[in-house]
Amino acid sequence: MSRTKEKRSKGNFRRLIGYLFSHFKLRLTIVCICIIISACASVVATVFLQRLIDECITPGITSGLEAVWPKLISLLGTMAAFYACGVAAALIYTRLMATVTQGTLKHMRNDMFDRMQTLPLRYFDTHIHGDIMSTYTNDTDAIRQLIGQSLPLMLQSSLTVIAIIFMMIYFSIWLTLIVIFFMIIMLTVTKKLGGESSKYMMKQQKALAKEEGYIEEMMNGQKVIKVFCHEEESKKGFIKLNEQLFSDSQRANKMGNVLMPTLGNIGNLMYVFIAGIGGIMVFEKAVNISLTGTDLITAGIIISFLSMARQLSQTIGQVSMQVSLVAMGIAGAGRVFELMDQKPEEDHGYVTLVKAEKNSEGQLTETDHATGLWAWRHPHSSDGTVTYTELKGDIRMEHVDFGYVPEKTVLHDISLYAKPGQKIAFVGATGAGKTTITNLINRFYDIPDGKIRYDGINITKIRKPDLRRSLGVVLQDVNLFTGTVMENIRYGKLDATDEECIAAAKLANADDFITRLPDGYDTVLTGNGSSLSQGQRQLISIARAAVADPPAMILDEATSSIDTRTEALVQEGMDNLMKGRTVFVIAHRLSTVRNSDAIMVLDHGRIIERGNHDELIAQKGTYYQLYTGAFELE
Repeated sequence: MSRTKEKRSKGNFRRLIGYLFSHFKLRLTIVCICIIISACASVVATVFLQRLIDECITPGITSGLEAVWPKLISLLGTMAAFYACGVAAALIYTRLMATVTQGTLKHMRNDMFDRMQTLPLRYFDTHIHGDIMSTYTNDTDAIRQLIGQSLPLMLQSSLTVIAIIFMMIYFSIWLTLIVIFFMIIMLTVTKKLGGESSKYMMKQQKALAKEEGYIEEMMNGQKVIKVFCHEEESKKGFIKLNEQLFSDSQRANKMGNVLMPTLGNIGNLMYVFIAGIGGIMVFEKAVNISLTGTDLITAGIIISFLSMARQLSQTIGQVSMQVSLVAMGIAGAGRVFELMDQKPEEDHGYVTLVKAEKNSEGQLTETDHATGLWAWRHPHSSDGTVTYTELKGDIRMEHVDFGYVPEKTVLHDISLYAKPGQKIAFVGATGAGKTTITNLINRFYDIPDGKIRYDGINITKIRKPDLRRSLGVVLQDVNLFTGTVMENIRYGKLDATDEECIAAAKLANADDFITRLPDGYDTVLTGNGSSLSQGQRQLISIARAAVADPPAMILDEATSSIDTRTEALVQEGMDNLMKGRTVFVIAHRLSTVRNSDAIMVLDHGRIIERGNHDELIAQKGTYYQLYTGAFELE
């Protein structure tokens, strides 16, 4: 592992521990105390094993059981008490860790989702959605294993190893040196094999995320795959990713599976060495050196040592099996924290949208009930006063340049205006910049040069949620959420009544087909409304925008997926919806923009023609050629 990766890994681990204690400080403190008690109880019992042999069993063989019975009962009772304390402590901390683990994952998922809702669209445009989903599933599962299993076990094992080494030194320094020699071998093997396993475990997580992203993409595109008979190519792409996942998983698990038996055999060798050398020392009556001084080594010391050696070997083996899981958990935590650390969408706006009414003097005042009148609220920091500007829907762009990446400009010197109630249409080939303009009005992206004004206010001064609340949007790609038809329409205005939702559906001419559904407005939609036709889904999307009743609307290819008959039904509703509103329309179907107040013809990010339908036809330029079919939009 490189120095940078190692440093990042340590940083993620420290941050994870800090995250745990920030939410469960008291519980984790109790857990740590219980782990210490459990570790000490498992080791201290070996002391009583030595005393049991040297003070009870050996003397009992020569002097009879009656002579040592009281002491035997006392030692057995004390051992039982220590074991009971250890069991009780283990029970308490395992139950607490279950709460801590699931609680931490709940907080993490909440924090990730909260941060995700604040991220700009640019983030989702540049990240595979399946990869983001993997953070919520695979990475949080790796963290679950780390918190719920690996950390408590490693803490307890570390304390157990320290306690065992101390007790070994207490009994015999000579035999402890043998144990330390074999421990060095064990740790070297663990570092080598465990490090390799950890490396491939982290690769396995990345390969799994890529595979999930690919599967999600293929599921979304099943119709396209079947239409173009692309099944075999899709299989090849999946097999390639699956082979990589198999290769990384195989290497990770191969190293991990070899590690435990290897350490077990080293532990067996250590056991044999201690038994052999200890037996020779007892037989030769060798002088034993311990923390208590020098004395002859006894059979009780050898048996206790063998018990501790076995426990030590098993403990190191348990720790070694957690190394790869710890690495995977820390890597998962790094990906989770990376999502949490993403820079949220910047919003320095201070102008807000409020419900308003006019007093007897005709002045705007703020109100808490719906009046059909909205106003922009301007707080003035200089003197603390507040002024109001009526929301009319006057939108202007002045010399706007924009590029999704700095080195490639897609809009060049765009200037246009839409007076309240006007319908402005954008026409042009794919990639000409039509949708980009509407994205800028919504402030999905901020512009480096130029200005966009809404009712005379620079939109950078308007809070993004308030700006977007004033704009109704109907997109070409419809997103319907799992829920009833009524709930999907109400998405445009969460406090809308059933009557308002039905009125909006009627306005969009969606009421007719909705009432013919099995449960009418209570019909549950799943899979992005897959049971509906594309036109029906679009009608619900239009109804959703209608119920919001915004003063301005953006229709991005709103009728491109609707057949001619349905379009005729929709157009009347759309005309009613657009009355008195500022509307921006993007359409390939030129018949939908004939009645626009102004039509902007775009080409490679520039407005090359502007005017109403009759004016552009008279010019006999690009729009004329498009309309008469001299050439088609691509």
